[in-house]
Amino acid sequence: MNEHVFALDIGTQTVTGIILKRAGQAFEICDVYTKQHEQRAMLDGQIQNVVQVAEVITEVKETLAKKHGPLENVCVAAAGRALKTIQAHATLPVHERPIRTDEEIKHLELSAVKQAQLKLAEDQEGQFKEYHCVGYSVVHYKLDGEIIGSFIDQLGEEASIEVIATFLPKIVIESLTAALDRAGLTMQALTLEPIAAIHVLVPESMRRLNVALIDIGAGTSDLAISKDGTIIAYGMVPVAGDEITEKVSDHYLLDFKEAEVVKRSVVDEKTASVEDILGFEITINLHDLATTIKDTVDQLAQLLAEKIQELNKQPPQAVMLIGGGSLTPLIDERLAHYLQLPRNRVAIRGSEAIQQISNKEMIPAGPDYVTPIGIAISATENPFQYINVYVNDKNTFLFVMDTITVGDCLIQAGIDINDYYGKIGLAYFITVNGEKITLPGTRGEAPIITLNGHEASVDDHVEPHDRIQIVKGIDGVSPTVTIADVIGEIKPVRYYVNDEAIAVKPIYIANGNEVNETYEIRDNDTITVKVIETVGELLTSLDIHAKQQPTYRIFVNERPLTFDNARMRLLINGENGSYGTPIKENDRIQLVPAETITLQDVITKLEMELYYSIRVTFNGEPVELKQQIVECKRGDTILHEDDVIYADDELTMRTLKQRPFIFQDVFRYVDMDLTEIGGNYQLRHNETEASFHDPIQEGDQLAIETIK
Repeated sequence: MNEHVFALDIGTQTVTGIILKRAGQAFEICDVYTKQHEQRAMLDGQIQNVVQVAEVITEVKETLAKKHGPLENVCVAAAGRALKTIQAHATLPVHERPIRTDEEIKHLELSAVKQAQLKLAEDQEGQFKEYHCVGYSVVHYKLDGEIIGSFIDQLGEEASIEVIATFLPKIVIESLTAALDRAGLTMQALTLEPIAAIHVLVPESMRRLNVALIDIGAGTSDLAISKDGTIIAYGMVPVAGDEITEKVSDHYLLDFKEAEVVKRSVVDEKTASVEDILGFEITINLHDLATTIKDTVDQLAQLLAEKIQELNKQPPQAVMLIGGGSLTPLIDERLAHYLQLPRNRVAIRGSEAIQQISNKEMIPAGPDYVTPIGIAISATENPFQYINVYVNDKNTFLFVMDTITVGDCLIQAGIDINDYYGKIGLAYFITVNGEKITLPGTRGEAPIITLNGHEASVDDHVEPHDRIQIVKGIDGVSPTVTIADVIGEIKPVRYYVNDEAIAVKPIYIANGNEVNETYEIRDNDTITVKVIETVGELLTSLDIHAKQQPTYRIFVNERPLTFDNARMRLLINGENGSYGTPIKENDRIQLVPAETITLQDVITKLEMELYYSIRVTFNGEPVELKQQIVECKRGDTILHEDDVIYADDELTMRTLKQRPFIFQDVFRYVDMDLTEIGGNYQLRHNETEASFHDPIQEGDQLAIETIK
């Protein structure tokens, strides 16, 4: 592999770019360029001004690109600000098929990193989406529980791997990627500064030693610790070279940037002259500088020693110092003091100690360039690659697994998909016949997810630079239901009352008001549904109130007419019953008086006559002739004098026009067939010859004589 690797060490004071390539088993440095920030655009390893940092990155990139061609992808490292480390493991059955490639091992490593993400989610109560994984180190490879150097072609039951994964807040990573975007660079790989440094200074063969590596930069001091053949911990102290510079600035009345130059000059040249803000020229030597910063250096050393003790549980065997801040006078001495180590067990290490570099003359000696070289080599030998996708137009980075899904991207973008489901509509709480009932609202709709403009699911795979959009589902609404929807359909029930067919519907009452079954229910409604169960309820619903009272009431031409001492009887299907008798469909109910009331009784009560009559004699026999003068109907039915009248019957009466009786009328009341007489007869009316149409009156004598 002769492909060049471009790496950036974006520090608090400077940005260093390095290009290297593999040369056999080693690496060659192709070029290095360092540019100092014009302003304090970074503090404690965190970018404060993206635009200013991007300008410095752009200058470094363009300077190197003039010699080596266009540079588009870059490997970077983050300082351990607000660092979180999680130890996790993953397993793989190998009894049927042993591991044969490095790619399979890498997949198992990344599976362990995924488990670390899940553990972080538990520790942070689901807030791991606020963190990015920035690197990991393998603690152990194990085959059937025993530590092993490599899985390749090993036979056993189960391969397991344990890693320490490191996570930083999204703000640290996102500001870094924003600066790279502005500089026209794509992040190819990301790691943590102490991971990169320990990778090149403490190779695996040395990791059986308990060694602490401290990268003292300008804004942070990052730590990594090896022991028992692996990396056991990473950490960070938010105090470093800038605090020393601030002390120099305050003591000598210097601008911060000028104080940084003076500090470096005194360390390198042992003396330096400078003009303070009052215009006085000051000469500072190494002894003066050491005296001035003694307390600050002591504080930094104490903090570093405490962090090492916290992570390692005891003093390490040795401490390696790298980074520009490691050149601070007295730091190594004070650190040895606080760790209770011999003075020669704390040492500054520079780029000349990196064994993998074949042309060390290409890079200045000293501790400043260990981390940028480590970043480049780590990206080549142990790449931890990221891809970027866009979630709702926001750039989101994920480390590369075998497959990355839409769901992974949503999680990393800080999106809880449950928050994108439409809300359930407000429920209604109602009371039906005394029972509390909850009517749920409709469910909200699922969110709409698209991948590159096409509908997608959370399980769909994504590729670099894909665009994912998630739109909140439509909220549900409160229920729209009627009484019939809640109660169900209740069909009318047919009964017969006094031989009249009646279909009775249930009675629906909402909040005290009678409604019908199509009434739309609202929140807090009180619904009552009344269904006819007894004879009394039926008669009451029909407004029949003759409840066996000592009076019997009917209506004649809409005027009430009562009969005293005519107590009612209830007949249910022909048998005596009461108002409390249960009733069922098609039952026949009759309300009859104890003594039957007929139409004639009604006529008499009204002091009316149903008929007009006269009495005559016919052939010597008395005959009574009748003519109806009053017509009575119940509904459309004409009633006769013997017809029974029921309680609450509504009758209509009208007076008929009276006409005179004629001789012919008498033949309706006598048993005589005129056809048998033939034509030889004579009609006589009071001894006088008459005709069929002669009027007759009370007492008239009528006869018919045969003529011989």
